[in-house]
Amino acid sequence: SGARLVLTAMRQLEATGGRYALCTMCIGVGQGIAIAIERI
Repeated sequence: SGARLVLTAMRQLEATGGRYALCTMCIGVGQGIAIAIERI
């Protein structure tokens, strides 16, 4: 689910000291969604 993707991305940012993460999901029939996360 989207919540799992975002939480995993946030944990990876903390673990690696990264600054940005990108989560994308394909919904089907040409639809999709994306979120960019910045660690501040």
